[in-house]
Amino acid sequence: MQRYGALIFMGILFFGCQKDFLEKRPLVGATIENFYQTEQDAVAAINAAYAPLQFELTPSGHFRWFWGDIMSDDSEKGGSGDNDQPQLSALENFQGPVNTEYLESEWRADYEGINRANVVLERVPGISMNAGLKERILGEAHFLRAWFYYNLVTIFGGVPLVEGSLAPSEYRKPRTDEGTIWKFIEADLKAAAQRLPLRSAYSPADLGRITKGAAQGLLAKVFLWQKRWPEAQALTEEIINSGQYRLETDFNRIFTTAGENGPESVFEIQYMTESGGNWGYNANNEGTFTNVFQRARGQFEGYGFNIPTQSLVDAFFAEGFEDPRLKATVFREGEAMGDRGIFNREATGGFPHKYYPKKFFNNKREEASFGDPNPNGGSNDRVIRYSDVLLMHAEAAFQNGQPEKARVSLNLVRARVKIPLVTVSGTALLEAIYRERRLELALEGHRFFDLVRTGRAGQALGALGYKENTHRVFPIPQSQIQASNGAVTQNPGY
Repeated sequence: MQRYGALIFMGILFFGCQKDFLEKRPLVGATIENFYQTEQDAVAAINAAYAPLQFELTPSGHFRWFWGDIMSDDSEKGGSGDNDQPQLSALENFQGPVNTEYLESEWRADYEGINRANVVLERVPGISMNAGLKERILGEAHFLRAWFYYNLVTIFGGVPLVEGSLAPSEYRKPRTDEGTIWKFIEADLKAAAQRLPLRSAYSPADLGRITKGAAQGLLAKVFLWQKRWPEAQALTEEIINSGQYRLETDFNRIFTTAGENGPESVFEIQYMTESGGNWGYNANNEGTFTNVFQRARGQFEGYGFNIPTQSLVDAFFAEGFEDPRLKATVFREGEAMGDRGIFNREATGGFPHKYYPKKFFNNKREEASFGDPNPNGGSNDRVIRYSDVLLMHAEAAFQNGQPEKARVSLNLVRARVKIPLVTVSGTALLEAIYRERRLELALEGHRFFDLVRTGRAGQALGALGYKENTHRVFPIPQSQIQASNGAVTQNPGY
């Protein structure tokens, strides 16, 4: 059913599933000509457009924490050793090949998501249906398309821009410059924010759907990338003043099963255990592989990837005390790994790691009740949290010459975990905001991109091989260059 050109565009139907609000239903004899007729068809189409959010092995791994954490100074690849995923080892040392399956899979998944959103935006407007639901569906599609382009532009830079379904003769599109891609993302997110309901307007049955706040939160990130500080500040203040979000009182609760879709969840990718997902090209899985990939080996039955660095752990002590968020972020020797036992090196099979990531840890009792639990992890991916919004606001307010407002938002995040409030000004305040982002959002896929976005990657990652003019983006997959007969070009330095 899939047709892969240079950009993997599909011009037919897709059906996915996500937590409770998506419902799979078999369609016999459905074609692109006779399918997009009813309100039910429109809902099925947007549900299918959500599905690529869950793609993690298509066919190789392309987790957000691959790019945001392992490529940063916060974590190392881990695994069973240097020969376990050697291309990932090369990437984290900024020596990666241009034909790695990891980047190819990221490219494919994002463009598959873009195509599905394009289909919704083309076909749903012509359906006779409830006007309010139609607006919401179109808003969701605009957000999803923007999200997949956001992934592409922050990972690869300029990429081919596809605004609708393509004829086979159009598959070999050249890259569009980064500035144009950012403008396209901005337009999509503004369209989404205009159409989408506030979080409080959704029923429990629609838990996990994209909201107005999610569109605004992602747009604020877009403004930060472009250093459009006034717009970023105004937008984050609108989110703050909306009354839709608040900080979870207990930081430790956020990353538990009970903490999913909690009061500070702005954008959260939904996963579930009871879907019977499998290994391989898992385009229909609803569970995450992150749980098993990040758990320690040995008796903990994981693969031991994404190992926190000493640099990250030390950062939690940088102010002269142990930041309480460390216990919710990193397992240290002697601590209980949930109901799986006490962490010591012998229990992991003798691997030398002193630390393991905690935010995606799942207990044995939380595993799927049937099938293979490994492709059926249930931990949601907290992509944008309210604390992230507050810290974006702090950064933008500082850059706009409003340190008082910056300190207010920064200190709200700090007060939640009961650590001393920040009183400094000037460069020290900006550094405090950056430090807070590192600790608050550690191992959630942000660090590498924060370093690149703020111009600090060369200093932080230079010893690992990072070169400013090359490694701010990753190489374009060689397979895409070949498939396009050179219309898609490689990034400089690769």
